[in-house]
Amino acid sequence: MTYNDWFEEHAKKHAAIMKKLEGLDEYDIVQYFIFENMVEKEPDFCELYATNTKCHEMYELNCYMCGCPHFRFNQSPVMQDDLEFHSVCSINSKRGKRSYTDQQVHQDCSGCTIPHGEDYILSNFDRDWLKMMKNVKN
Repeated sequence: MTYNDWFEEHAKKHAAIMKKLEGLDEYDIVQYFIFENMVEKEPDFCELYATNTKCHEMYELNCYMCGCPHFRFNQSPVMQDDLEFHSVCSINSKRGKRSYTDQQVHQDCSGCTIPHGEDYILSNFDRDWLKMMKNVKN
Protein backbone atom coordinates (compact mmCIF):
# COMPACT_ATOMS: atom_id res chain seq x y z
CA MET A 1 0.00 0.00 0.00
CA THR A 2 1.38 3.43 -0.89
CA TYR A 3 1.49 6.35 1.53
CA ASN A 4 -1.22 8.04 -0.51
CA ASP A 5 -3.47 4.97 -0.46
CA TRP A 6 -3.13 4.70 3.32
CA PHE A 7 -3.72 8.44 3.74
CA GLU A 8 -6.95 8.45 1.70
CA GLU A 9 -8.28 5.28 3.33
CA HIS A 10 -7.47 6.49 6.83
CA ALA A 11 -9.21 9.82 6.22
CA LYS A 12 -12.40 7.90 5.38
CA LYS A 13 -12.15 5.75 8.52
CA HIS A 14 -11.58 8.79 10.71
CA ALA A 15 -14.53 10.63 9.14
CA ALA A 16 -16.82 7.64 9.71
CA ILE A 17 -15.95 7.53 13.40
CA MET A 18 -16.40 11.28 13.71
CA LYS A 19 -19.88 10.96 12.24
CA LYS A 20 -20.75 8.49 15.03
CA LEU A 21 -19.40 10.95 17.61
CA GLU A 22 -21.40 13.98 16.47
CA GLY A 23 -22.64 15.92 19.46
CA LEU A 24 -19.61 15.15 21.64
CA ASP A 25 -17.25 17.94 22.63
CA GLU A 26 -13.54 17.95 21.72
CA TYR A 27 -12.44 16.45 25.03
CA ASP A 28 -14.87 13.51 24.83
CA ILE A 29 -13.91 12.85 21.21
CA VAL A 30 -10.22 12.74 22.11
CA GLN A 31 -11.00 10.42 25.03
CA TYR A 32 -12.84 8.06 22.67
CA PHE A 33 -9.64 7.69 20.61
CA ILE A 34 -7.59 6.28 23.51
CA PHE A 35 -5.89 3.11 22.25
CA GLU A 36 -7.62 0.65 24.59
CA ASN A 37 -11.06 2.03 23.74
CA MET A 38 -10.34 1.97 20.01
CA VAL A 39 -9.16 -1.66 20.14
CA GLU A 40 -12.50 -2.59 21.69
CA LYS A 41 -14.90 -0.33 19.77
CA GLU A 42 -13.19 0.33 16.43
CA PRO A 43 -11.19 -2.83 15.61
CA ASP A 44 -11.01 -2.01 11.89
CA PHE A 45 -9.46 1.44 12.40
CA CYS A 46 -5.92 0.03 12.61
CA GLU A 47 -4.46 -3.32 11.58
CA LEU A 48 -2.40 -3.39 14.79
CA TYR A 49 -5.57 -3.52 16.89
CA ALA A 50 -6.08 -7.18 15.93
CA THR A 51 -3.00 -8.10 17.98
CA ASN A 52 -3.47 -5.38 20.63
CA THR A 53 -0.14 -3.89 19.52
CA LYS A 54 0.71 -0.21 19.93
CA CYS A 55 2.54 1.57 17.11
CA HIS A 56 4.33 3.68 19.73
CA GLU A 57 5.23 2.46 23.19
CA MET A 58 3.75 5.04 25.50
CA TYR A 59 1.49 4.95 28.53
CA GLU A 60 -1.57 6.75 27.14
CA LEU A 61 -1.42 6.31 23.38
CA ASN A 62 -4.13 8.32 21.70
CA CYS A 63 -5.00 7.46 18.11
CA TYR A 64 -6.88 10.64 17.16
CA MET A 65 -4.02 12.02 15.07
CA CYS A 66 -2.91 8.66 13.70
CA GLY A 67 -0.51 9.95 11.14
CA CYS A 68 1.42 13.07 12.04
CA PRO A 69 0.96 16.61 10.74
CA HIS A 70 4.78 16.86 10.60
CA PHE A 71 5.18 13.78 8.39
CA ARG A 72 5.72 14.56 4.71
CA PHE A 73 5.43 12.04 1.94
CA ASN A 74 6.22 12.51 -1.69
CA GLN A 75 3.73 11.07 -4.14
CA SER A 76 6.67 10.86 -6.53
CA PRO A 77 9.98 10.23 -4.74
CA VAL A 78 12.49 13.07 -4.70
CA MET A 79 15.92 12.04 -5.99
CA GLN A 80 19.00 13.25 -4.14
CA ASP A 81 22.48 11.72 -4.35
CA ASP A 82 21.14 8.55 -6.02
CA LEU A 83 18.61 8.09 -3.20
CA GLU A 84 14.82 8.15 -3.50
CA PHE A 85 13.32 10.15 -0.63
CA HIS A 86 9.79 8.90 -0.04
CA SER A 87 9.10 10.58 3.30
CA VAL A 88 10.65 12.94 5.86
CA CYS A 89 9.87 14.68 9.15
CA SER A 90 9.26 18.40 8.61
CA ILE A 91 10.50 19.26 12.13
CA ASN A 92 13.38 16.77 12.20
CA SER A 93 12.15 15.30 15.47
CA LYS A 94 14.99 13.98 17.60
CA ARG A 95 12.90 10.87 18.22
CA GLY A 96 12.44 10.12 14.53
CA LYS A 97 14.98 8.53 12.23
CA ARG A 98 15.47 7.67 8.61
CA SER A 99 15.16 4.14 7.33
CA TYR A 100 17.28 3.15 4.33
CA THR A 101 16.43 0.24 2.06
CA ASP A 102 18.38 -0.22 -1.15
CA GLN A 103 18.30 3.30 -2.54
CA GLN A 104 15.08 4.37 -0.81
CA VAL A 105 14.77 6.62 2.23
CA HIS A 106 11.67 6.56 4.44
CA GLN A 107 10.92 8.39 7.67
CA ASP A 108 10.68 6.05 10.67
CA CYS A 109 8.42 7.65 13.27
CA SER A 110 8.16 4.65 15.58
CA GLY A 111 10.24 6.35 18.29
CA CYS A 112 8.31 9.61 18.18
CA THR A 113 5.14 10.17 20.21
CA ILE A 114 4.47 13.87 19.45
CA PRO A 115 1.00 13.55 17.85
CA HIS A 116 -0.25 10.88 20.25
CA GLY A 117 -0.44 12.87 23.48
CA GLU A 118 -3.70 14.43 24.64
CA ASP A 119 -2.28 17.95 25.11
CA TYR A 120 -0.84 18.03 21.59
CA ILE A 121 -4.07 16.72 20.09
CA LEU A 122 -6.25 19.23 21.91
CA SER A 123 -3.99 22.14 20.96
CA ASN A 124 -4.15 21.10 17.27
CA PHE A 125 -7.68 19.69 17.26
CA ASP A 126 -9.92 19.79 14.23
CA ARG A 127 -12.91 17.55 13.67
CA ASP A 128 -11.70 17.11 10.08
CA TRP A 129 -8.58 14.91 10.05
CA LEU A 130 -7.70 16.09 6.54
CA LYS A 131 -7.48 19.69 7.74
CA MET A 132 -5.02 18.68 10.47
CA MET A 133 -2.98 16.77 7.90
CA LYS A 134 -3.23 19.33 5.10
CA ASN A 135 0.56 19.64 4.61
CA VAL A 136 1.43 15.94 4.72
CA LYS A 137 1.15 15.23 0.98
CA ASN A 138 3.83 16.66 -1.28
